[in-house]
Amino acid sequence: MGSRRGKAPLSRWIIVAFIYGWIGILLIAPVGALLSEAFAGGAAPFLREILRPEAFHALQVSAGITMAVVLINGIFGVMLAFVLTRHHFPGRKLINNMVDLPFAVSPVIAGLMLVLVYGPNQLLGTFFGLWGVKVIFAIPGMIAATLFVTLPLMTRQLAPLLETLGTQQEEAAYTLGANRWQTFWRITLPSIRWGLFYGAVMTAARALGEFGAVLVVSGNLIHETQSATLYIYQAAADFNLQGAYAVAVVLAAMAIALLVVMEWLKGRIGLTIR
Repeated sequence: MGSRRGKAPLSRWIIVAFIYGWIGILLIAPVGALLSEAFAGGAAPFLREILRPEAFHALQVSAGITMAVVLINGIFGVMLAFVLTRHHFPGRKLINNMVDLPFAVSPVIAGLMLVLVYGPNQLLGTFFGLWGVKVIFAIPGMIAATLFVTLPLMTRQLAPLLETLGTQQEEAAYTLGANRWQTFWRITLPSIRWGLFYGAVMTAARALGEFGAVLVVSGNLIHETQSATLYIYQAAADFNLQGAYAVAVVLAAMAIALLVVMEWLKGRIGLTIR
């Protein structure tokens, strides 16, 4: 018994060391290498690359798409989660399963599917074209592609939370004379607000880093449809590695900031459920 107790701490430290080594190889080392290369010439070259007109515009495009996607997914994600958890109807199970489709489909394939539906020579693309709205190779197509890949994030965050909270408070509100909108606005929404914020942060993080789907639908036009991830790709292809590293650092910093916010929101969600 004594020998077994003596071996347990050693095995535990070996496992811990392996985990730290694995995390270091996969995460810490690449981030450190990126920072080292981005600031190899100091802060001046880094700032010069960030403020380059095409780089700055690409960051603005990514920020605009992210804000639009968070807003749209915030509205429809809440609606979808509420319907799936509070209503029973024919096809509910099918819709519930379809929500996870973006997890299984490659973003490149998602972008190609959008081209097949909203392309200039397709039925819907022609219809929107008659109204002067260009979808593919334009910002609306990039928003649609990002919406597709981020669709499950909001719903899958809110649906379990709504199920855990139950319907007792909502039913009590109905009993006191509140209508559905009043009940949702005063009872349901305050109860899920931290989950909603968490879903929004996850959506923002995913939208900022999207590459495959937007590459297919954007056309990668400089000063028009080139997002930050597409700029990194193009800069690396053009051997402008300093520019690629600089924009990559900005996106990485934003992602880390979102990760910190997500960790804080996890605690708030736990307090809400308790």
